[in-house]
Amino acid sequence: MQLRKPKKLNRGDTLAIVSPSWGGPGIFPHIFDQGLANLRSLGFNIVEMPSARTAADVLFSQPQLRAKDINDAFADPNIAGIISSIGGSDSARILPYLDKSVILNNPKFMMGYSDFSTLTTLLNQWGLVTFNGPSVMAGFSQYHNASAEYQAYLVQALLGEVHYPIFKAYSHGYPEWAIPENVGKLHPAIATNGPKVLQGTGQVEGRLFGGCFEVMEMLKGTEYWPSPSFWQDKLLFLETSEDKPSQDYIRFWLRNYGVMGVFEKISGLMIGRARDYSEREMAALDEVILSVVRDEFGCDSLPVITRLDFGHTDPQWILPLGIQHRLDLDNFSLDAIEPVFDLL
Repeated sequence: MQLRKPKKLNRGDTLAIVSPSWGGPGIFPHIFDQGLANLRSLGFNIVEMPSARTAADVLFSQPQLRAKDINDAFADPNIAGIISSIGGSDSARILPYLDKSVILNNPKFMMGYSDFSTLTTLLNQWGLVTFNGPSVMAGFSQYHNASAEYQAYLVQALLGEVHYPIFKAYSHGYPEWAIPENVGKLHPAIATNGPKVLQGTGQVEGRLFGGCFEVMEMLKGTEYWPSPSFWQDKLLFLETSEDKPSQDYIRFWLRNYGVMGVFEKISGLMIGRARDYSEREMAALDEVILSVVRDEFGCDSLPVITRLDFGHTDPQWILPLGIQHRLDLDNFSLDAIEPVFDLL
């Protein structure tokens, strides 16, 4: 299958904002507005699609409306990119209403994370390069309070310079959004020792694919789940949400991937920093991951690396699904080895 790549974004481009899942902007408009202001400060024009501020209860009852915004944003030649307002828990309900033909005939930058994983993974299976990265309310709203290093990275990544720095500190989530004074604030930064290689050496290559653990579970057994052959030579990335699933749940989910034969097909397993886990809990989770991959399924040569900067963590990388990457486990580095964007 030939990948369809979007054009890279440029300052002055118009971004469509959609709410394909939870109606967070209507509940916390001050958080949403700060995210829009930060995107505008980076040089982008903003168009709010009808779903963007629709009340949460109305959005929940109208999955067709949410899907229509996605279809319309792809169809509009004046829109260069699409960014999710926030995640949620039921975007899987909009998938039957997406227009595959419209989307594939109008490839453009589309980004979000958490519950937005339903869209990034499905459209990537269709052949479109999609992007796992910050949303308006969880990521861009806090941009002005992020470290200078992350601010610079985010601008570079949005404008087409794909790379993956190792950040020296991270934070888990945000202070209570219902309090207006917390607009744009992050929880205190925590020092990190960087990624942890659980097994594997040298370099491996594969196409990035993955998303939020819990959201991926909602797609298993459906027509929106990858075929067995799709997993071949993928660099699979998975991460947990603010729900903080237990180590046992993560064990069960990974076991299911093992039973499906995924570990035998992929070229590497990348796990994001577990949201709200302490250092002790992260260490225990590392043991759980190894016990499933290595001990239960005998995949002792599969490269496994954890505590990476993507998903429900700040700062977070922007990961292009479908793009061939090289993962160096000895000197940790992750590099795209093909163009991410359509250069024509």
